[in-house]
Amino acid sequence: LYAGTYKAELAHLPGAQTVPVMVTSQGGILTDSLAMGETLVEENPDVPLLPRDPKARAMARSMIAEMHSGFMALRDACPHNMEHVLEGFVPSEAVVKDAARIDTLWQTARDQYGGSGPWLFGNYSLADAVYAPIANRFTTYGLQVSDTSQAYVDATIADGPMRRWRAMGQTVRYVP
Repeated sequence: LYAGTYKAELAHLPGAQTVPVMVTSQGGILTDSLAMGETLVEENPDVPLLPRDPKARAMARSMIAEMHSGFMALRDACPHNMEHVLEGFVPSEAVVKDAARIDTLWQTARDQYGGSGPWLFGNYSLADAVYAPIANRFTTYGLQVSDTSQAYVDATIADGPMRRWRAMGQTVRYVP
């Protein structure tokens, strides 16, 4: 993406001009994260990618959709960065508002459906997958959240796959 080679790397996937991109087991090409999540749920009915409880599932779907279409101030001001933690970042009012909304969502999910697990809905779900980059941004930019949400951020950052992803991201430098 940042090295300027992604279009060439995606050339073999007709219609794929953006990242992320996913190729289904049947060869379908998906270029939208919401469509990818829905497809994963559809193709893996025995895997609990969404909570089983209907109310929790409804909230998870809403949270995923809100992440998909929202929080533009946070995304614009806080690009996803795994290279380092920034010192002294001062968020705008719009970023603080986005962070507060995310904090509310996370607290509500944890309080109502989190149970004893560390994830938003107790067990790891698509909601956790789509909010992992946000947890990383909160860490990178030192954004303040409630204790409940900070525990969630800490659990996300400490998770094995996330640690591997962050380590991989720290091996590549895009700025000379």
